[in-house]
Amino acid sequence: MRRREFFGVIGGATTWPLAAREQQPAMPVVGFFRSTTLVPFASLGLALRQGLAEAGFVEGRNIVIESRYADNVIE
Repeated sequence: MRRREFFGVIGGATTWPLAAREQQPAMPVVGFFRSTTLVPFASLGLALRQGLAEAGFVEGRNIVIESRYADNVIE
């Protein structure tokens, strides 16, 4: 085996595990949008998270939940 072939094989073998480790499965994202403020409707966000947990989805583990509130500002 020639020197260049040897280093080519060794270089390819060392980068493959790094590339495999960088790939992460895509997580579903649930968006929760309200035109109001958070305070009077905080129970809705809690109910959403509880319902998803009952279905087997845990925030941060296998699902992402994005919440946005407009604070009664509608443009």
